[in-house]
Amino acid sequence: MTQRFATDVLIIGGGAAGLSAALHLAPHVRVTVLCKGDISSGSSHWAQGGVAAVMSEEDSAASHAQDTLTAGAGLCDPDTVEFTVNKAPEAIRTLIELGVEFDMEGNAYHLTREGGHSFRRVLHVADATGRAITETLNQAVLDHENIELFSDRIAIDLINRSRLGRYSSRCAGAYVLNQSTGHVEVFQAKFVILATGGASKVYLYTSNPDSSTGDGIAMAWRAGCRIANMEFNQFHPTCLFHPHAKSFLISEAVRGEGGVLTLKDGRRFMDRFHELGELAPRDIVARAIDHEMKRTGEDCVYLDISHRSPEFIKAHFPTIAARCLDFGIDMTREPIPVVPAAHYTCGGVLVDQFGATDVPGLFAIGESSCTGLHGANRLASNSLLECLVFARSCADQIRTMLNQPIERVRIPHWDESQVVDSDEDVVIAHNWEELRRSMWDYVGIVRTDKRLQRAQRRIDLLKQEIHEYYSHYRVSHDLIELRNLITVAELIVRSAMSRKESRGLHYNLDHPELLKESVDTILFPGSIEHLTVLRPAG
Repeated sequence: MTQRFATDVLIIGGGAAGLSAALHLAPHVRVTVLCKGDISSGSSHWAQGGVAAVMSEEDSAASHAQDTLTAGAGLCDPDTVEFTVNKAPEAIRTLIELGVEFDMEGNAYHLTREGGHSFRRVLHVADATGRAITETLNQAVLDHENIELFSDRIAIDLINRSRLGRYSSRCAGAYVLNQSTGHVEVFQAKFVILATGGASKVYLYTSNPDSSTGDGIAMAWRAGCRIANMEFNQFHPTCLFHPHAKSFLISEAVRGEGGVLTLKDGRRFMDRFHELGELAPRDIVARAIDHEMKRTGEDCVYLDISHRSPEFIKAHFPTIAARCLDFGIDMTREPIPVVPAAHYTCGGVLVDQFGATDVPGLFAIGESSCTGLHGANRLASNSLLECLVFARSCADQIRTMLNQPIERVRIPHWDESQVVDSDEDVVIAHNWEELRRSMWDYVGIVRTDKRLQRAQRRIDLLKQEIHEYYSHYRVSHDLIELRNLITVAELIVRSAMSRKESRGLHYNLDHPELLKESVDTILFPGSIEHLTVLRPAG
């Protein structure tokens, strides 16, 4: 029989958003947090840059808001932007109270400047801010008696009561694979929060960890939620280019502190593409690098900060410097080879200011959500900020709903009587590779209608194969992620095909002009045919 767990609030995801929400809720309810791997497996842990917040007198919330709106290319929600930047100092104070020690310069916090920002407003802990924040949050979560943390759990599907019979629509929990035992468990909850991160692993090259497979977005879509703006995928301009570096990011803060982008012969090129040069918004920098690589036929460009003193570089970028040395690159004396890589998913599950989705009882926060903060392009270091601000607003909203009567339902156990163990996992590996390469080749930094059509044809074929495989074999970690990735890939392609303009992170050579009206791309459940097999026993 299926093992069952019951809780008040189930949080799927153990990054900055999920852990923050857990801590805000724990004094009031029982909270369960599910992590796909260990606590360091999510994207938050690897965030290098920092958290954007107005912390100096020369800066202002109005300036932070305007920079966010400018970067978002007309698709940000102004109310959400204002709400977020005004809540930023409070979010920083909460982290400081928990024990995060942001870098200081004298008696003030050391603030760095990143692309698209008018002022220095990014707080950081050297170049490992995400690790410092998640380790602090994790310790606080482990110390709290009202929070239970489960590792090595990957959610398969959300449970919507409306699909269990006579009940009205409401999220009642999730089916979850225990990767240690190989068995599927039921986690039942009054409220569920998706904090599963983005979907950059849908691309062949990404700065994200292996866990960024769009799980929350795909599950929410299958559960009946609208998904918005999936065509806006941010490609970080500078990922370390080395055959063994995998997905190591070179923080934008390197450019913020004077790093310049050059060609192989040492010539700078960003001034030809934007007046802000290396500090232009990320989409412009990524397209410029992509253009120069294609024009010259080179495999990479170079990021050079060697004109700053070795002491400065080692003090501000110790993690990056050490990692580069691992591959024989001394950034204090030579430029770093870099290439663009998929980095951040600006779209996601459509939510309100409290993270509430279309399905009652289900919330989404962090990179898996679409709040309206990022629009068509995310401003640097607004991502961790969004995690922290919406974790609190989501928790506050759930607290106001705790006394509402919620009818308990009987959730069927997971039925594996009609499936068998797979003897051809090679199918998963091949489909995984084909999907990610197709997305990189046809739905990358620069797109065309023909490329998108090619991608869609390949996705249609892969979707049928993956559905057939999922229907006949027991679930596994790789199969669950592949199933989610194919869903996310289709959402991205359909969204991109419907936008007949170039805006922000979506650049289509067949539609290079910007339309006068800015409209979100919202996909409604049922508008794209999708196949769902939950396998709950009756």
